Amino acid sequence: MAKKKEVTVEDKLRALYDLQLIDSRIDEIKNTRGELPLEVKDLEDEIEGLQTRLNNFSTDIENLETSIANKKNNIEEAKVLTKKYAEQQKNVRNNREFDSITKEVEYQDLEIQLAEKHINEFQAKIAQKNEIIDVAKEKMKDKLDHLKHKRDELDSILKETEKEEILLNKKSGDFGKLIDERLLKAYHKIRSNVRNGLAVVTIERGASGGSFFTIPPQRQVEIAARKKIITDEHSGRILIDSQLAEEEKKKMSKYIS
Repeated sequence: MAKKKEVTVEDKLRALYDLQLIDSRIDEIKNTRGELPLEVKDLEDEIEGLQTRLNNFSTDIENLETSIANKKNNIEEAKVLTKKYAEQQKNVRNNREFDSITKEVEYQDLEIQLAEKHINEFQAKIAQKNEIIDVAKEKMKDKLDHLKHKRDELDSILKETEKEEILLNKKSGDFGKLIDERLLKAYHKIRSNVRNGLAVVTIERGASGGSFFTIPPQRQVEIAARKKIITDEHSGRILIDSQLAEEEKKKMSKYIS
C-alpha cells in the first residue's frame, strides 16, 4: 500500500497563495461591476415600492367607487319613498297625518342631499388619487427605463467575464480543498477583515506587503525557510517569501490572465 504523501508547510503556503491569486482575480472581476449590482437592486426595490403604492391607490379608488354606487342606490331608494309619501299625502285624513308624512318627505330629501354631498367628496378624492397615480406612473416609467439601462450595462459586463468567473470559482473551490479546514477558515477570516481582501502577502523591501511594517531580518529568514505559517503581527496576514510568490504566479498564469 502506497504511503500517503505528507503535506508540508511549504505545500500549505503554496496552496494558500494559489487560492489568494484566484480569489484576488475574482475580486477584480467583481470590482469591474462597481456599484452596478447595488444600483440595480435599489432601482428594483424602488419600482416594487411604487407598484405597491399604485396598487393601494387603485384599491382605494375601487372602494370609493363602490361607496359612490351605494350612495346612488340610497338616492334612488329615497326618491322612491318620496314618491310613495307624495301619493299618501293625497289621501290623508287630518293635519297630523299630513305633518307626519311631510316630515318623512323632508327626511328623505335630507338623505338625498347628504348622499349627493358624500358622492361629491368621494369623486374629489378619486380625482386627487388619479392625479397622484399619473405622477407615480410617470415616475415608474422613468425608473423602468433607468433600470433597463443599468441591467443592460451590468449584463454586458457579466457576459464578458462569465466564463472566467465560473472557472475561477471552481478553481477556488478546488484549491480550498487542498487546505485543511482550520487554516482555510483562518484565511477567509483574514480576507474578510482586510480592505483589499489580501490574506496572503509577500515581503516587499523588507516589509510586509499588507501593513508595510518592517519585518526583522531573523523573521524574514524564517519566512523564507517555509517551515511554519507566519503572520504579520500588525495586520494578521499570512507572510510568504517573494520567490515562492513568483513561482506560484507562473504556475497559475494558465488560470489567471
